[in-house]
Amino acid sequence: MEIRLLKSSFDDDGSASERQHTACFVVNGTVAFDAGSLAMAVGGDRDNIRDIVLSHTHLDHIAGLPLFVDDLFSTLRSPVRVYGTKAMIAALRTHIFNDIIYPNFEEIENEFGRVLEFREYEFGIEFSVGGLSILPVEVNHNEPSAGFVISGPSGSVALSGDTADTDGIWTAASAAGDLKAVLVECAFPDEMSKLAETARHLTPSGLKRELEKLERPEVPVFVVNIKPMFRPQVVAEIKALGLPGVSIFPVGEAVSV
Repeated sequence: MEIRLLKSSFDDDGSASERQHTACFVVNGTVAFDAGSLAMAVGGDRDNIRDIVLSHTHLDHIAGLPLFVDDLFSTLRSPVRVYGTKAMIAALRTHIFNDIIYPNFEEIENEFGRVLEFREYEFGIEFSVGGLSILPVEVNHNEPSAGFVISGPSGSVALSGDTADTDGIWTAASAAGDLKAVLVECAFPDEMSKLAETARHLTPSGLKRELEKLERPEVPVFVVNIKPMFRPQVVAEIKALGLPGVSIFPVGEAVSV
């Protein structure tokens, strides 16, 4: 399984930055998990991605979704399929695709037919997308928010999504016999633990406590979704903890597991 974390910001010289303002992971070049920078940074996979699985509807996870559909509008021969809970889909219909913030692409067709289709998932019930089996697990963030255990022929990967202290995703990840990697958030430095608690995110110390719940010490762990303004500090604090098997996911690059 190949996982690519799309870039989302620029340095002063105009080059792509490691700072991660938005979240979007592309799996096997065909399925996107979240859509923060999907329209802006997907590159050559644009014509292959028709399935987008959302963890929640905060802006940094959906910002590129309407633009992605807009970019492809005239050439789509089948709709872009967006997967979310009933509440997530309702939020997108009410607040984004409402003909005020952005056109309602559910009701606009091109010459081939519909261009946007929402598909509902439920926590704890597996569903299949693009050759992957996906188990959505509710996590402790915006309500509702999901983490995922993503399984394919080569094994499984757990993706926490945004979360504070939680249990279900670790239980599901530990139960995956073919688990190859874990991707887990760590948004704020330890000195901002009160803000992290309020916003329901992790700090390095919180990350350490969460990883103690993972009963698979041999599995590599990649840290993602670090708030861009605090990235150097968060990375330094994680390294100082000396957590075995833990590294920072390379923004803009692909990891094969």
